Amino acid sequence: MTKRHVTRRGVLRTSALAGAGLALPTYLRAQESGFTNAPTGDTVTLGFNVPQTGPYADEGADELRAFELAVEHLNGGGDGGMMQTFSEQNLDGSGILGKKVEYVTGDTQTKSDAARASARSMIEKDGAVMISGGSSSGVAIAVQGLCQEAGVIFMSGLTHSNDTTGKDKKANGFRHFFNAYMSAAALGPVLEGLYGTDRKAYHLTADYTWGWSQQESIQSATEALGWETVENVLTPLAQTDFSSYIAPVLQSGADVLVLNHYGGNMVNSLTNAVQFGLREAQANGKDFQIVVPLYSELMARGAGENIAGIPGSQNWDWKIENQLGERYKGTNAFVQSFGKKYGFPPSQAAHTCYAQTLLYADAVTRAGSFNPCAIAEALEDFEFDGLGNGPTLYRAADHQCFKDVVVVRGKENPEDEFDLVEIVEATPVEQVTYEPDHPMFSGGSLGSCNAGA
Repeated sequence: MTKRHVTRRGVLRTSALAGAGLALPTYLRAQESGFTNAPTGDTVTLGFNVPQTGPYADEGADELRAFELAVEHLNGGGDGGMMQTFSEQNLDGSGILGKKVEYVTGDTQTKSDAARASARSMIEKDGAVMISGGSSSGVAIAVQGLCQEAGVIFMSGLTHSNDTTGKDKKANGFRHFFNAYMSAAALGPVLEGLYGTDRKAYHLTADYTWGWSQQESIQSATEALGWETVENVLTPLAQTDFSSYIAPVLQSGADVLVLNHYGGNMVNSLTNAVQFGLREAQANGKDFQIVVPLYSELMARGAGENIAGIPGSQNWDWKIENQLGERYKGTNAFVQSFGKKYGFPPSQAAHTCYAQTLLYADAVTRAGSFNPCAIAEALEDFEFDGLGNGPTLYRAADHQCFKDVVVVRGKENPEDEFDLVEIVEATPVEQVTYEPDHPMFSGGSLGSCNAGA
């Protein structure tokens, strides 16, 4: 297994190749083979673009661990992980189409411009034939657009905005992670059971595509229950102290605070909310409640005891096969491999990045080609199982995966720092599925696959 770090951010351009969207030295061979960065030797290079700095760096670190593990398994190392449980059984440890897998890495910094520059360097300088990663939907959308222009496949990592497979969807982009609409559809009935239908909600929302999308989704779902939305206040992604945003909440008439925050933002805003006494407060004759629509075990670890009792959703949880059974097979195989290598359980970010790498490799194998358009065809309307989420569909209409959604709450009495979240239910995929033209996902066009050359 070979690892090379991307450090140069320079780009090369030529007007003759402007029609392809990027000017790549490797296009010289692409013109002969018919697609961007066609592998000509005995190796193939993948690009893993994750936040190694910034508010989502913890998620990015776990994504990178999972990518490294996936490459190890594809090249025949370790115990094979979910290659052993994946329904297709096409991957045998001989690389991808017999080519040893190499990879390069970059730091998105949780910034769209930095992420695009990093991905561009991987494609132009290092010959990456696929890009994956990211823990911000703003980053994912930016890099997905770049990959569409360049003619490479983008297997997105952690991106939860509806827009990624909604108005900003691209034919070269594929999302395994669930989205904000799915979180809200799963959470609505659970919130009704916990807190009833007569509630007043105050939202703090990260001011970028994911936050807007998450807030719109959860507001729609809770208002359908009968909740009233009192206020929605946007907060900067770079914010670290949310005290000034928390202070007005108890004077607002609200009795629920919804934190549409992720990563370090959520850890800090939840901590501030607890410090201001919201967990012990009453409003409108009710105990005040806090809801975090999307969070992970990593975030729970950062929040510590403050996460106790807080409801939310996850794409996957490392305990799900043990708790809910064989439907979620593959989970234990992945947890065992990851735990043996790193000494602790994987996060949902790690899981989706590992799964995306196997899904890409399998699609190449079934297509018999690294051509991105052949790979896209292999992934569209592809049904699979054994990767930890239960039966899953990669829908052709928007390149969104459809699978069960995990609803969770913070444990009141956790046994250790890696078991801070309890599974409330796995909401069936049927409850979270929507039509491709749903209003929250309208306005964009998938377009046509771009092979680049």
